[in-house]
Amino acid sequence: MKRLTVITLSLTALSLSGCGNDLSELQDWTAQQRRETRATVQPLAAPKKFSPEPYDAALSVDPFSTQKLRVAVKQEAAQPNSLLTAEMNRRKEPLESFPLDSMVMVGSLVRQGRPFALLKVDALLYQVKQGDHLGLNFGRITQISETEITLREVVQDAAGEWIERTSTLQLQEKGR
Repeated sequence: MKRLTVITLSLTALSLSGCGNDLSELQDWTAQQRRETRATVQPLAAPKKFSPEPYDAALSVDPFSTQKLRVAVKQEAAQPNSLLTAEMNRRKEPLESFPLDSMVMVGSLVRQGRPFALLKVDALLYQVKQGDHLGLNFGRITQISETEITLREVVQDAAGEWIERTSTLQLQEKGR
């Protein structure tokens, strides 16, 4: 066993001695490659001159401002045949402060032959009749039945023109 170990170590030493310290051939080849190879890196383009621009939009009117919308509504209302003329010249009613989707019809009744509807807004109950105004879009009640309120609203279409549209509030069941 000892003999086998000595033979293995001798063969390993002999094979490693073949590698020697003669690296001249490798160094010559590396030097030749460096001389023959040319770099093909494209030079960087010069940076463009930066010219700062002043920010002028801070001085202009915000396109989403309520002030701009009010001015547009007043201009539209100034037109003699505008749908908004009558709406802008009347006093707002309390239910015009709430959007329609926050209102719930909870009942209806008839008093002296006139139909009335009961609307719940927040935690308060309101009694409305035909001709009353409600909602944010100049809504006016045109009809009240046992199960729904029909109203006419004045809204802007895609072209910016003011048009009438019909909306309804349905009677809500107790579970809702």
